[in-house]
Amino acid sequence: MHQTYIGVKEVEAKPLKKHGRDGYEVIYPDGYVSWSPKATFETAYFPISDSTRISETVVEAFIDDTETLTLGEKTTIIRARLINGFELFAHSACVDAANYNEVLGAAECLQKIEAQVWHLLGFTLRWARTGVPTD
Repeated sequence: MHQTYIGVKEVEAKPLKKHGRDGYEVIYPDGYVSWSPKATFETAYFPISDSTRISETVVEAFIDDTETLTLGEKTTIIRARLINGFELFAHSACVDAANYNEVLGAAECLQKIEAQVWHLLGFTLRWARTGVPTD
């Protein structure tokens, strides 16, 4: 019986045509070099400018779109869809409906969403850099 696996790798790559097809030369941490078709590579890997950290630019680029909803008279909810289809939610509320402002509520929610994305991408980068211990 086969086992299903998931994995995350940090690689270096540069565009490279091979046999007339667009793709990437991929260099793995152990020095292994391979070629990957453009669509396959770009589906599996996301570019970052600094391999030691997740930047605000990366966090913002990972959020594909957001939808803001006012619930009742004093609660804002945001649904954010990430570029991989994963969805995150955040909410904010005020005590008195007279003080409610959807724009301010949405800004607070977006900060919460960005913090969640930062956390998830930080986890992913750590996994890509260290792998999964086997002992």
